Amino acid sequence: MVVLVLTVCPVGLRGHLTRWFLEVSPGVFVGVVSARVRDLAWARVVELSKDGRAIMIYKTRSEQRLAFKVHRHEWEPVDVDGVYLMRRRHTGDQKPGRPRSGWSKASRYRKASRTRESRGPTESE
Repeated sequence: MVVLVLTVCPVGLRGHLTRWFLEVSPGVFVGVVSARVRDLAWARVVELSKDGRAIMIYKTRSEQRLAFKVHRHEWEPVDVDGVYLMRRRHTGDQKPGRPRSGWSKASRYRKASRTRESRGPTESE
């Protein structure tokens, strides 16, 4: 079984994929095809999806019994001791190796204003 999810893809690509897959929802294709057809369909998706994103999930002979292929997506498959997991790719606004603070900007602003209020009036006020 193969599940293919497309986002922002050309209409022609969707029409091309309906030869082998059933479109169960806009941009979501499901089908049972051979490995050769699956690889050819993936090559076609990569070729024709200009600015679009795609994820293909298919059955394999592994411990999880699943494998992933990703094209221009914010998630990437990562092999962790033989088990594939999906990890969010690094974005430019976050420095590598440094975890995010965990607090939103609004929350930090609110905490800073509470701290100022608890200190009392400053000399300039």
